[in-house]
Amino acid sequence: MIYQPYSKLVAIKRWADRGLYDAVTRNFDRLGSEDASIMLRILDHIHVVDRIFQHHLQGLSHTFQAPRSESLPQLEMLEGSAREVDDWYANYVDSLTESDFEQPVDFVFTSGKPARMRRGEIILHVCLHGTYHRGNAGAVLQLKGIAPGRDAITDFLEDTA
Repeated sequence: MIYQPYSKLVAIKRWADRGLYDAVTRNFDRLGSEDASIMLRILDHIHVVDRIFQHHLQGLSHTFQAPRSESLPQLEMLEGSAREVDDWYANYVDSLTESDFEQPVDFVFTSGKPARMRRGEIILHVCLHGTYHRGNAGAVLQLKGIAPGRDAITDFLEDTA
């Protein structure tokens, strides 16, 4: 059974992530080396956090020691991997029952501190975290006169109507 609020949130995240990657890919050469590095760091951070929590939801360990990669990946690799993870979240959320979202998940933060969150809280965190940092990335683009991807729920609803 598809639980609508979470499915919608993940669909919006996937749509907004793809819009941002499209804008960055089309305009990456317009960013100076410092801004390009900042952009890659933002995109990598979003992606690593998505992957860390993907592992937590699956009950799997991961090798991340921090909420970023040890070495900065290339844009093309990040984009492809982000698409895969976004698709995974969409399929995962659509496979859960309403009660599954209340199930607690025990894990350890990259700081080493133990934690517990409900599956729904993890999904909400991943979606809100991505929104916050897409805003950071959009600001970098706007400072260069580049329009970032659309990111608002209303934009999503208009585009998918």
